[in-house]
Amino acid sequence: MKEYFKSTPAEELQQRITFLREELKRHDIDAALIIQKTDFFYYSGTAQQGWLYVPVEGSVLLMIAKDYQRALSESGLKNVVFVASPKKIPEVISEYGLATPAKLGMELDVVPVNLCNQYQKLFPESQLVDISHQIRVQRSIKSDYEIELIREAARCSDKIAARIPDLLQEGVTEVALAGEIESYARSLGHQGIVRMRLWGSELFYGHVMSGSGAAIPSYLASPTGGDGVSPVVAQGAGFKKIRRNEPVLVDFVFAWQGYLSDHTRIFAIGELDDELQSAHEAMLEIQERTMKAAVPGVRSGDLYEQMLQSAEEKGFGPQFMGDGERKIRFTGHGIGLELDEYPFIAKGQQMTLAEGMIIALEPKAIFAGKGVVGIENTHVVTSQGLEPLGQISDRITYLE
Repeated sequence: MKEYFKSTPAEELQQRITFLREELKRHDIDAALIIQKTDFFYYSGTAQQGWLYVPVEGSVLLMIAKDYQRALSESGLKNVVFVASPKKIPEVISEYGLATPAKLGMELDVVPVNLCNQYQKLFPESQLVDISHQIRVQRSIKSDYEIELIREAARCSDKIAARIPDLLQEGVTEVALAGEIESYARSLGHQGIVRMRLWGSELFYGHVMSGSGAAIPSYLASPTGGDGVSPVVAQGAGFKKIRRNEPVLVDFVFAWQGYLSDHTRIFAIGELDDELQSAHEAMLEIQERTMKAAVPGVRSGDLYEQMLQSAEEKGFGPQFMGDGERKIRFTGHGIGLELDEYPFIAKGQQMTLAEGMIIALEPKAIFAGKGVVGIENTHVVTSQGLEPLGQISDRITYLE
């Protein structure tokens, strides 16, 4: 296992900031103030409480309220300054000889209105503009450093899947099985937190569900839902007991050093009926075709339509990515520090693929009252298509 508490190399941070500065300049924006937790870590190398100020020209300032000493040891940036309150930000900017920005970029896709208003009061002469799209486009293409971290996360995903046969028993509840898997994941170094950007979205490790329970829809933007343990959670593993001859879905996110691998495998004690087995094989064929088609320059929305058409041709259109009208309108998504990154393999998306993008591809078939089959793997986009970062078999694992 790789060493723990790995710091982002200073040169990696510098390359990211240089790219951001070029984007700011291209859009006639004078500076960026980064406060969203994941973006803050991406550009600074620390997740401590603070603000990252990136001007087009001049000193980049990492201003920390808590904890300054940790941020100093974690970040490879040069100017790390203790700032007790956001009210001091304009003063610190001035002390470093930086002018007040006419246009100040912020992540307005996620910054709450009240908080945005507070920053507007701090910068009354500045126009606040949204730079979230530019940041997300930049983050969609991973460096070699990032790809290696995601590859390690995928290796851990493989270890999780390989461990399931030792843990899966008839009569155990979904939530008990999930707890065993989560315990093992923590022993491998899983960070526990799975970050998502979409407002109101949340996930705890992933979904471990069986039979009809996996086909219960939920509020989450996911083809699978689950009972959960209470209405306040309303997704994922519940108290249903796992039975013979039904699919057991393990849709699990491994989080390693901040970076994620999304991974689904199907297990069964006994056998599955012909319809479920055929549907799983169809999902594997859709995955294989899409992996070849997903080359740089292809629009992500076109891939979605191709996958939809393939499911129809194979006779599983009604069950593909949901039951009836409750379908989700995507078949894959970008992944990195967050679970829901660009690009989205979704209806109407115009974004084109590029080498270095990481995509979790997840063709699944949902049968109300019976269960879920299908697959999910995390891939890197190469000139030849998608390269899976995991190695374990995609086939259904049958246990006696």
